[in-house]
This record gives sequence, C-alpha cells and structure tokens, in this order.
Amino acid sequence: MNNRNSITIAFIMAAATSFVIFYAYIKPELAFAILSVFLITVTILWIALAVFKIVTNSNLTTVDISEITSITENLNTEIIIWTDDCSAVFMNKRLRDLLNINSTEFDHKEVLCKVFNIDSVTPEICERLHEKQHDTQFESSTGKTTSIIWSTSLFKKNKKTSLYISTGFNLTEIKSLQSNLKSANDCFALSMELSEIGVLMSRDDSHYYASPEITRMLGLKSDTISFDEFRSYVHPNDRIHYDSCFKWMNSVKHTASDVKNLEMRMKTASGSYRWFSYRFKVIQVADNTFPVFGGAFLDITHDREKDLIIERLAYLDEVTEISNRNKLLKTGQETYDCGRMLEYSYWVIVLDIDRFHIVNDTCGYDNGNKLLRDFAHMLYKYVSPGGLAARISGDNFALILRDYGDNELPARTFSAIQEDLSRLAVNEYASLNLSCSAGYSRMPDDGNSFLDILEHAEFALKSNSRQGNICAYEHGMHDSIIGNSEMEKALSDAIDNNELQLFYQPKISLSTGKIVGVEALVRWIKPDGTIVQPGSFVPIAEGSHLIGRISEFVLNEACRQNMLWQRMGFPHIVMSINFASSDFYQKDLRDKVFEALARSGLEAKWLEVELTESLALRDIDFAVSQMNSLRDLGVKLAMDDFGTGYSSLSYLQILPITLLKLDRSFITDIESDNIAYEIVSAVIRIAKSKKIETIAEGIENETQADILRKAGCDFAQGYLYGKPMPPEDIPAFFEKNNNQYK
Repeated sequence: MNNRNSITIAFIMAAATSFVIFYAYIKPELAFAILSVFLITVTILWIALAVFKIVTNSNLTTVDISEITSITENLNTEIIIWTDDCSAVFMNKRLRDLLNINSTEFDHKEVLCKVFNIDSVTPEICERLHEKQHDTQFESSTGKTTSIIWSTSLFKKNKKTSLYISTGFNLTEIKSLQSNLKSANDCFALSMELSEIGVLMSRDDSHYYASPEITRMLGLKSDTISFDEFRSYVHPNDRIHYDSCFKWMNSVKHTASDVKNLEMRMKTASGSYRWFSYRFKVIQVADNTFPVFGGAFLDITHDREKDLIIERLAYLDEVTEISNRNKLLKTGQETYDCGRMLEYSYWVIVLDIDRFHIVNDTCGYDNGNKLLRDFAHMLYKYVSPGGLAARISGDNFALILRDYGDNELPARTFSAIQEDLSRLAVNEYASLNLSCSAGYSRMPDDGNSFLDILEHAEFALKSNSRQGNICAYEHGMHDSIIGNSEMEKALSDAIDNNELQLFYQPKISLSTGKIVGVEALVRWIKPDGTIVQPGSFVPIAEGSHLIGRISEFVLNEACRQNMLWQRMGFPHIVMSINFASSDFYQKDLRDKVFEALARSGLEAKWLEVELTESLALRDIDFAVSQMNSLRDLGVKLAMDDFGTGYSSLSYLQILPITLLKLDRSFITDIESDNIAYEIVSAVIRIAKSKKIETIAEGIENETQADILRKAGCDFAQGYLYGKPMPPEDIPAFFEKNNNQYK
C-alpha cells in the first residue's frame, strides 16, 4: 500500500512539474513567479507529508515535535514550528542563523512577534496567519532588512493548544531586484521624457501601444491607438511611404529584420504638422501570427528645418522655386518603390512650352523666367497627394499623378493646363500664342525604374509630331528615339568634319530666260559619297542645338560662294537661304547676317532670306520687327510656300516682303485645274499691286512656264531649268545660260 502511494505521489509530482515548466516556457515574462510559487508549494507539501508520516508511525497523542524538528533542521528555507500558547517554538538552522540565535533558550513570544511582525500572539492573529500568506519584514543579525513571505499550516490541534508549521520564502533578493528595476525604469522613463523620445510598438493586428511621450506629442486620448486612426495623423503626402512600410512589416512577419527608419510628417496636439523619425524593427515571435514591431519615435522637426537650407540648394529649382530634376529623380524612385509594394499606379507627364525661345527673344529673359515661374506654380494645382511637379530643364517640366484607373487623366489634365497657359498670354505676353506639348508614360508598367519611366515620357514628347499635342509612350518609340540620337551624333560629327555642302538650284526670269539667282540647299555628303537629303536630318537638327550650327554654316557659305562667283566675273545674282524658326526668332539674327556679309564682302542686296508662311505668322509682331531689321540692312525677303499655311492675303500688307513664292502644289495642276490657275493669277495680280515680285517653284515643262509667264509671274524655279547642283557645276550653267539668252 505504501509503495503504491509513493508511486502515485511521484507520478503526480512529475506531471505537475512538467506542466509548470511548460507553462513557464510559453509565458517567459511570468516564469520567475510561477516557479517560485511552485517551489514553495512543493516544499510545504513535502514537510506536511513528512510530519504526517512521523505522526502516523508514532501515533502521537501529545504535542511532541522532536522528530519533526530533526527533519526540518537542515532544509534550505526558513521554517518555524510553534504553538499558539508559545509553550513550544522551534526554528530550523537557516532561520536561527538569520536571527543570530545560537541556543535553544530564547523568548518564544518575542521571537514569534519579530518573525511574523505582529504585536502579540492571540487566537485571532494565529487564525489570520493560518488563513493566508503573510508578508513580513524584519532586521536580520547583519542589520539588513529581510523580507519573507510565510505560509502557515495547522498541523495538530487539541483542547489545550494548536501546533502550527510556518514555511518561509525569502524575498529579500527579489525585493532588491524589483527596487533596482523600478529605479532603472524610472531613470529610463525620465530620460525618455527629457529627450522627447517616444516608444511605439504593436503585437496584434489592430493597435499600436504608445508611450506617454507619444500620447503627449500627438495629443492621444489613451496609450493605445488603432492603425487606421494613427494613419489619419500622417500627412497626406507621406502616407504612401507609411503604407509601404506598414505593408513591408507584414511581409516580414516570419523573420526578424534590421532596424528601419521612416521619416514622415504627423499632425500634433497643436494641430500643426511636425517631422518625426520612427526607427523600428520587426521581431519574430513564435506564438504570435502578427509581427511584433516597435521602436523609437523622435521629433526631428528642428533637424529637418536645418536640412531645408541644404535641400533648397540640392533639390529646389532656382528660377521657378519648385522641385528640380534631382528632387524629381529621388522622389520619383521612392514613389516607384512604394507603388510596387502597394500595387499603385502613377502617370508621369513631361511638358515642354512651345517656342519658348521666342519669349526670351521678344520679351527678355526676365519675362521669360517669370513665365516659367507662373507655369510652374500653375502645375501644382494638378498635383494629387503623393505626387510632384518639377522643372527638369530649360522649359521642360514633369508631373507625377496618381492613377486611379482613369486612362483619360493625362489627356484631360493636359487640356486643362493648355487652357490655363493660354490665359497667361496677357500684358507683355499679349502678342504670343502660348501653348505646350507633352508626352507621358505609366508607372511602373513602362519601365524597370523611375529613370526609365521618365525617359520614356521624354521619348513620347520627342516623338510628338505636332506642337500643342500630347502623346502616350509606346514601346516602339524607344528604337526610334535611339535611332534619332545616333543620327544626331553622326550629324554633329559631320558638321565637325565638314561633310555638309551647299547645292544650288537656279532661279530664272520668265521674261528673259536669264538666271537671276539661286537657292542654297544643304546636303550631307558622307565620306563614301552617299548624299543624305535634308528631310532626313533637318528635323533631327531642329530638335537639338545642331540647327543653329547648320544655319550658321549655310549663311556664311552662301555669302562666301556668291561673292566668289562675282569675283570670277559671273553675273551678279541673288543668293536665297532659309532660316529655321529657332534661328529666325533669335534677337541677334541681324547681327549674324551683318557679320556674314562683312566677312564675305557681299553686298546685302545680293542676299535673300526665305521664310515660310507659318513661321512668319507664328508671332506676327516680332516677325515684322525682325524682317524690318533685315530690310534695313538691304537684304531681300521672300515668303516661301505661300498658300499652304494661313493663306491670308491680308498679311501681304503687313509683312515687308520683296518676293512671293507660289507653292508647287498650285503649279502641278495649273494646266488642267482652272481653279488652281485662277488662284495663281489672283495672287500674282495682288502681289504686283503691292509691288511684290512673284516666283513659281516646281516648274517641270514649258506649258507650265508659258501659262505663268502669261499670268504675269516674274520668276521660275524647277527641274525644267535645273536641279540643285554642287557649286562646281554652276559656272558651266552660267556659260550655257549666257550663250542661250544673249
């Protein structure tokens, strides 16, 4: 029977021990307390069992504690066995050492009062000690305060007295540790308060736990705040960065992370926004399905204000006072990364103010800069939260707009910008037709980085064939732009290597048949003899700085060649050249023409500048002023391709031209189309009334020439008289023409 009881007790103790150890493992923060209580309980049980066994074996009928004391003497805990009448009191060695009692002779009542920290030993007090644990403090023999929690059991009771066994658990070291820990916590809390560093953490899927510093900073009502409510405090422009970090924290919930840093603006208790830095870390916790994360929360507003000075230099455009290209690339890449994490889309729109050089040339650089500022500030009303407007170069700007699934947003935004820009055409800009062009791409679909996206939007802008229009990026544009870039590089090298050459097409008097002039036409002749036609390379040159170099070459070479022919004794003829829009609207055009004439020695009356109708009418007031300055030099002026542009005869009264050039489209059908003939005849009559000479281009047969001669046209140009030819062929043409029409 005894063996069976022993086995049962052992089994129960093993099971209890296993359970306690397991529970302490899953609740590490309570492990110390759990194990402490368990040890006290086990000790009391073993003592009780031992006493019970002794009593049972000896059949005690009186209070005889001699055998009990021998068992408890050397146990590693404080034990006192006592009677309620104080007739018998036994302390084991551990308690006697603590009280510095070496003999068995001592005042029982005094010891009980000291050990239990009571005034007297009464039945009521004895009953209270028995009913619940009793926490006492007394001074030990070393002078230190000792803390013991007593657990008292009633062992035996008879008519005269009751025998109690009290087992103590010494809490002195724990109390000291708690005191030190409280002191450390107080110091930590004080340091956090003085340094204004808060702690923000979470271990569930709905709330943050905020330290007192954060509740004070943000004006929170409690130390817990839901994720959604906390997000509402974040500045709208910074929420994409916050959302991205939050999603990232969820994505790494099964692994620990390095320390991350998030800087964002948050609304504070005062209602204003301040900058905060949140340095946090995600920690792996086995029993938690949601990541445990948290860290320090610090107000960095003052540091950010200092950084603003540096940031203005690095990221702010000096002229427009909005973000520059550096800021665009930095913010754009951050937006790209966050967008990929959150599966957001954005539109990137690149805008170019059409013919902006005209604004600088006609209104001055100060007014040009003012227009750039007005345009830049106008763009900001189209920027959605998390977006950006920036000046990326010259008159080029960029917009980042959130895509909410509206594929028409870029076009609709562009249309509104066009309308706003046109309203700026007042005061000093009143004579200008202000417009812009744009290209756009979609992020992240159209590239592997923000720089890719931006370049693709710029590709779309460069591929835009019409000013005042918007064009979407398509993948085929990349090859086209790369091809144009290669062509641009080759053209630049060709200019440096003198591969450009002028060909000359004769102009003939319809009344005499004699040569009266030539038109200079530029050709690109490669080293292998291949001739590249102007239609292939001039548009590329016009889209870059190269057109200015080409125009300068044409002007100087044409003047030099004409003067050379004169010195060779050939008839004096008019040399016609063409200017691109970007060159004609330069303020120093008159000076450049004057210098070319002076350098070559050619008289101004032997030089003619041809302008297209659309070019001249683009900015009518400036065009008239520019043309008058050339007329003052003595240079002739011709309007090229008349009838293909605005076709308004009223402009013949405004523009100070000396020659009107009829477009070949009218001449081609003049034999069979009576309407074409009537139009040509009417234009010739009106031109003569204004003392403006006329020339028809594209004449290919004698019938066309005869019709034009009878209609009163002055000059002719076309394959009937000669194709464009290199300068070395012109002397032979002079000789042939002179012999034919002596």
